[in-house]
Parts: sequence; structure tokens; C-alpha cells
Amino acid sequence: MSMISPSITQLTKGKFNRYTLCLATAKCARQITDEYVKQREIAERRIANKETDKSLSSMISREYRDEKAVKVAINKLYNRDFVIVGLTDTDGADENAAENADESENRE
Repeated sequence: MSMISPSITQLTKGKFNRYTLCLATAKCARQITDEYVKQREIAERRIANKETDKSLSSMISREYRDEKAVKVAINKLYNRDFVIVGLTDTDGADENAAENADESENRE
């Protein structure tokens, strides 16, 4: 019986090792933390400028405000809101290649 939900096996689905999962979770958690900081700065600025009468906590997304960043990251990886793109994930690699091709066309 595992205390962690979802389990590492459920998260990796046999495609990635634990190291890759750890890196992806850390990167995702960093993005979540950055988004929280951005939302908080905007909310504080609006309160300071008296643009709103809402409370600070009501202007920040509940997901970012109430949960730890790592927990939110794990749930986003599990729900495939964030996808790990790697050598064994052919679907993600094809999408990444298409995005890179679009970016190179835009530069020309």
C-alpha cells in the first residue's frame, strides 16, 4: 500500500524513470510558484491603487493559493495538464518537433 497518491508507477506509466519525473515535477512546481507570485503582485498592485475592494486571497487562484506547488504539479502531471516530453514519449516529441518547426518559420 502506497502513501503517495498518485503513485510513481501511475505518474511514469512505464515511459519515464524517477529522475525524469522528479525533474519534471520540479520544473512544473517552479512554473506554478511563478504564476502564484505573478497573481499576488497584480492583486497587491490593484489593492494599493484602490482599483478593487476585494481581498487579496480572493484575487489569487484557489489552486495556487491553497495547495503546495509540488502537490499541484504532481496532480497536473497526472491529469496531463503538463506533459513530460522525452525520447520515449513519441507523441510529445512529435508535438515538440512541430512547435519547433513553427518557431523557426516565424523567425525567417
